[in-house]
Amino acid sequence: MRKTVFAFIGLVLLSMSCGKTADTGCTPATPASEKAAMAAYCAANNINYTEHPSGILYEIVSPGTGTTPSLASTVSCLYTGKLLNGTTFDAATSNPATFPLANVIEGWKIGIPLIRAGGRIKMVIPSALAYSCVGTNGIAPNSPLFFDVTLVQVR
Repeated sequence: MRKTVFAFIGLVLLSMSCGKTADTGCTPATPASEKAAMAAYCAANNINYTEHPSGILYEIVSPGTGTTPSLASTVSCLYTGKLLNGTTFDAATSNPATFPLANVIEGWKIGIPLIRAGGRIKMVIPSALAYSCVGTNGIAPNSPLFFDVTLVQVR
């Protein structure tokens, strides 16, 4: 029994050390491996970006003047989400979408608090901070994403 438990723990540690996620078996792309494509997207779309330590490339179009959100905040946003090939995969452009900031992708958790209510940010998010090597609803695995977000309200 003890050998089985140690063998199982060893396999879990081995799979984690290879960069694969234990539950999906996929290998996430690193932000560094996607930076060239992300920077090219920014250049092609006139985004004068700053690089966040996480690997997110962002441009604060307007910093806003209202409340700064935290992970405990509920935010209302107008946004467009695109793949780097220009395909829009999601948008809320006329009626703001409202959700707890703690419940969104990691890239939003990092990027949205860089502005205040009333602000606007453009972000190119590495896949590891989005849907990683799993993908979702028409977003292929290891896809960096672009978001243009206006933070309407913070509660």
